[in-house]
Amino acid sequence: MKIGELAQRTGLAASRIRFYERIGLLKTVQRQANGYRSYPADAVLTLRLITAGQRAGFSLDELRTLLPDGLAGWEHDALIDTLRRKVQGIEALQAQLAQSRAHLLELVAQIEARPADMDCAANARRVLAEMRLDDAPAEGA
Repeated sequence: MKIGELAQRTGLAASRIRFYERIGLLKTVQRQANGYRSYPADAVLTLRLITAGQRAGFSLDELRTLLPDGLAGWEHDALIDTLRRKVQGIEALQAQLAQSRAHLLELVAQIEARPADMDCAANARRVLAEMRLDDAPAEGA
């Protein structure tokens, strides 16, 4: 199939498809005698996998190493290990984001607890003075 049909079937722009081809994610492209690209039916599935992988948080480099040259080349155990590692990474990020959220909410509460007779600058100094040093990131981090 030509790139226009592939773009229509996947909902991707032709430029995006050419980009994936250029960076090595879409490998099964043939050139016709007239120079037009010709894509196999599997290209639709490959592009859907790339799109789904990106939505799941995989980088293009990760997808390049994960996607086999042909769909028959999947290595079950390696795929499962990679997906589990990605889930663990997401869980670690969720924990970090929850901690950041808690710190920000605590900071908002401290700022909102400004005494009525205190101006904003003095309140900022008060809040900064009350911040615990053990909450600060390590130097150089």
